[in-house]
Amino acid sequence: MKSNTAFWSILLKDTRSYYLKPPNISWGIIFPLAWTGMFFMRSGQGLDSIPGLLPGVVAISVLFGTTSLLSVTITFEKKGRSFERLLLAPISLELLMLAKTTGAIIFGIVNAFVPVIMAAFFTDLSGVNWITLIPAIVLIAISSTFLGLFVAVSVSEVFEAQTFSNFIRFPMLFLCGLFFPIEQLPVFLKPLSYIMPLTYGADILHFSFQRAGHMPLAFNFFMLIAFCTILFQMSLRNIRRNWIL
Repeated sequence: MKSNTAFWSILLKDTRSYYLKPPNISWGIIFPLAWTGMFFMRSGQGLDSIPGLLPGVVAISVLFGTTSLLSVTITFEKKGRSFERLLLAPISLELLMLAKTTGAIIFGIVNAFVPVIMAAFFTDLSGVNWITLIPAIVLIAISSTFLGLFVAVSVSEVFEAQTFSNFIRFPMLFLCGLFFPIEQLPVFLKPLSYIMPLTYGADILHFSFQRAGHMPLAFNFFMLIAFCTILFQMSLRNIRRNWIL
């Protein structure tokens, strides 16, 4: 079996089975729109406040879109023993998991641009630095997807995956600098901020939309790539230890 054929077959199967289902498509559109509208109404600062809200809305859309779908689908397939059949395929585990996660990555990237497109109708986005924004969204989607993969391969039930995901996602949202500057956090919470991948993605988003980043861009991109690599390798290690007997 050719590797590229196996990769695309698994990706297309997951896309048809999960990501192109009407509830997921509608959820992928409605969720970012709802967050955008909520933050816009909550700010009460007029249209000029939209660029300042976009980093948070984009990050939330990507994080919840990728982790919610992937953690559930992987856990569901493992419980239904369909994942075990994939493990029997004559392809490497690395390629198999990349095929299983690519759909969620694409879903997260699409989710990210829903609020951006919506904002373009109401405010001028000519000042956005697209050169840093696009790769940042891609890396945030990859790291969030691999975080969802790590959660999925660490539990055995769907409800456990959701609980574990929320245990990670909500603290990450409030400690990564999207809504509260890290400099204003209590001293004992600051170290937690810097072990979260979204912290570095959020800093790039702030720079891309408002030129308000606090860390060097090269360092942020390096840390995101490092987190992607670490989370993927940790997930593979869990699969080999707990799922392959």
